Amino acid sequence: MTDRKPICFYYGAGQLEALTRYQRVVLQPEFFLPRQLGFLAARGVQTLAYLSLSEDQGPPAPWQRPERNADWGGMFVHVDHPLWVDHMVRQALAAMASGFSGLFLDTLNVELTFPEDVPHLLKLVGAIVEEAKPAYLLANRGFGMLPQLAELVDGILFESFSARWTDEGYAPWPPDVLEFHAQIAERLLQLNVELYALDYADSPGLADFAVRRARQFGLQCVVSDRALSRV
Repeated sequence: MTDRKPICFYYGAGQLEALTRYQRVVLQPEFFLPRQLGFLAARGVQTLAYLSLSEDQGPPAPWQRPERNADWGGMFVHVDHPLWVDHMVRQALAAMASGFSGLFLDTLNVELTFPEDVPHLLKLVGAIVEEAKPAYLLANRGFGMLPQLAELVDGILFESFSARWTDEGYAPWPPDVLEFHAQIAERLLQLNVELYALDYADSPGLADFAVRRARQFGLQCVVSDRALSRV
């Protein structure tokens, strides 16, 4: 199939036939069995397993900080805690062993929450690369780790580049934020990585705005809902 879309971010279960319309898909590893990953691989779909590197949705653990992500409920972690490093490396290895081809690294913007963790997070990414050896590694943002991050990954995702979700609904960013994001995109274009945008919209007009604006900056754009339930 030559007319496949570049990438899909899907955090639901099933929909295997629909997922074959994409070259690359980001999935939640707990929702897909090895045989399902094999089905996609046999049809030329590259599967990437989701990993959250600075937030933990699990039970209380020694690596967790007292602070919690107000939007998603996960606990922030001490990225350099040895047990957390081991935990993340084992998750990456388990995903690869189950049949995933690569990894998608999320919650990388620690410069906004715990900037002292930026070098530790870069080291954690390096450990995952060395141990799990993913065929493709995609990072979500992680701008505080540039340009070193670009030497470790194959692609960078700019989540909420043009449009976002809020408590009141979906909307474009205000002009000052759009300009700031444009400046970051221009930096990304200097790096030797594939570039993607993931925007959130619930109307054709907003979705078209996001796709057109991403194209202006050399980003391949995906538009979805907050839950990433669309295929």
